[in-house]
Amino acid sequence: MTAGHPVPGYRDTRDLTPFRRARVRTHATGLADGVGGAVSGVLRRRNADRLSVAGAVPPLKPFAGRTAKAVHAAAFSGTEPERLLLLARSNPGWAGLCQVLAGLLAYKQGGYLRAAEILRLGISTRIDYAASQFSAAYLGRVVSTIEVTERVEVEVLFSEESVFLALSHCLREAGQPVAALAALAGLPPSLPAALARCTAASALGRHRDVADWTEGLLNADELSAALLLLRSRSLRALGDRAGAQAALSEVLRRRKTSRALRNDALTDRALLAVDAGRRALLPWSRRPPAGLEDGVILKDAEMRRLWERDWKDLGGE
Repeated sequence: MTAGHPVPGYRDTRDLTPFRRARVRTHATGLADGVGGAVSGVLRRRNADRLSVAGAVPPLKPFAGRTAKAVHAAAFSGTEPERLLLLARSNPGWAGLCQVLAGLLAYKQGGYLRAAEILRLGISTRIDYAASQFSAAYLGRVVSTIEVTERVEVEVLFSEESVFLALSHCLREAGQPVAALAALAGLPPSLPAALARCTAASALGRHRDVADWTEGLLNADELSAALLLLRSRSLRALGDRAGAQAALSEVLRRRKTSRALRNDALTDRALLAVDAGRRALLPWSRRPPAGLEDGVILKDAEMRRLWERDWKDLGGE
């Protein structure tokens, strides 16, 4: 790996970005809730289907209009996307904003197909000045937890990135990797967008693109480690086992890398060893001692020669 910036080609020059904590999910997530989880389950379910907010819900400003009050209540207190869609229908100037919020709410609830349809509608609908002011005043704390690649989630504040990353994930879940990749085309450079882009490209078999986009990548955090795993798999698909091994070594270099990602890297390294035919640790696959194979072959040939000679001595043809 080359020295320098840990994400070549994805340098984000913004001082503040909408991205917050990244998390690598494991199969054991949620198994350790225990009694505490049972006691607080009712309270968690009450907010599970609402839009998440970083901190407290921003209160309405004095003299807020009727539409602003209705959208505020539907966005922060409601659990049904239909409520926001009805507001979009009755307030054309607010339609795009209400549809985007409804799409993010459907996404959080796991309705990927419906979320994709609503988000596409929302981003293609212009909003008026009042809706834009409402978005700037109240929606900055809305947080969406978006899966940018398998098992890797990122918390994203309400922004262009949150909408298009959610849309891209919905399209991947719907089996539309071409559309998922196209949805990311206009986003600013960032690690989460890079990870989502490489995931869609890998699903399309565009392994050369993945290798080119991640050239020189260093393992600086969980997102870059996940990108390195994608790079390794693409290089392996291209037949570059040395490059794939180098990418896996970079994943394993940083000790603080998630255990799940390290385990994936170890699994991929074992698959590389199998591809290369290195199975020395398996007793039944070890080669026999030097000369044994040749000795067996020569002995069989000698026995056959003697048998043919005896057969001819007996008058055989």
